[in-house]
Amino acid sequence: MSAHIQLHLGGRQKHVGLSLVEVLVGIVVGMLVIIIVMQMLKVAEGQRRTATGGGDAQTSGAIALTLLQQDLQQVGNGFMDQNVLGCNLTLDNGLTVNNLGQATINHPSIPAGDSGSETLLVVYGDPSGVHLGNRIKNHPTPAEYLPEAPQAFRLNEWVVAAPEVRVNPCALFMTRVTTSPATPTSVVGVQAGIVNAQRGFLFNLGLNPIVRAYAVRSGQLTACDFRTANCTSNAPANWPPVAEGIVALRALYLRDTSIPADGVPDTTNTTTPVDADGWRRIRGIRMVLVARSGQLEKEEVTDVAGGAPAPTWSAAASAPISIPGSDWKRFRYRSFEAAIPFANVPVELPDGDWPPV
Repeated sequence: MSAHIQLHLGGRQKHVGLSLVEVLVGIVVGMLVIIIVMQMLKVAEGQRRTATGGGDAQTSGAIALTLLQQDLQQVGNGFMDQNVLGCNLTLDNGLTVNNLGQATINHPSIPAGDSGSETLLVVYGDPSGVHLGNRIKNHPTPAEYLPEAPQAFRLNEWVVAAPEVRVNPCALFMTRVTTSPATPTSVVGVQAGIVNAQRGFLFNLGLNPIVRAYAVRSGQLTACDFRTANCTSNAPANWPPVAEGIVALRALYLRDTSIPADGVPDTTNTTTPVDADGWRRIRGIRMVLVARSGQLEKEEVTDVAGGAPAPTWSAAASAPISIPGSDWKRFRYRSFEAAIPFANVPVELPDGDWPPV
């Protein structure tokens, strides 16, 4: 019986396992399954990247718009005065900003960015004391001033002195406070002063005045600090990116043309003012940013039948959006539009007096 069992099992073992043909068929089927799964994953990943591409553009555009809004809402702080606006201001690094305004579209000293985009120059201070000019009561030496409110100036703050009667051309410069007044009768000492400042004005720009330029360069929103870099050069080292995927920036001045001025914008254009009265009539900036996804699609998906429309905005008649590059239709876009009022621009410019005399 034992032999019978062994013979029986031996006979069964001859039929266990797969033939060579079956193995090859299994391998082929497995490879087909892998190919199908890989193809499905590839399609799904492409769809995901396409879907998230618009989200990436949304995020980049929102970040860029927030940065610009934060700066533009503060422009003019510390120097919105007829004795400063429109002057040529020499900064602490020796560079000069001609025709100083609170925010300038396409300032001539700033190299142009990508085709179809504006540049922006924003200027504001962060004074610890008053935000208007101080009348200079006494001027013992060129480097000493006794303003109406000397204790509004602190050590190491940056100031600008202007004579009582504005000269033409108007040339001013920043200098640092070296002596902090201890009493209401103490003088404000500075590194360098002007002559004949009696009855003139002293403006406080604070510890860290901002003179910053923005431009779209190589599909990125870039920024340049005029006080630490040479913004008159478009060298990449001077213009680090602050937001990726920004391909267009269009901007218009919100201008008050009423006579007398009433503080309400009446029109928009890109004509830069040339004097103090013109600058105080600029009430804000209307602008649009265009952000682009990082996904280059296989086919055109923008401005084609069945695709998304080309980016535009409400002021396209005055400043149309133009996207550089021959393959621009193979990307997806988001537009971000805003009208940003200037918080520090009075309807009537002060004459420098603070407090009133």
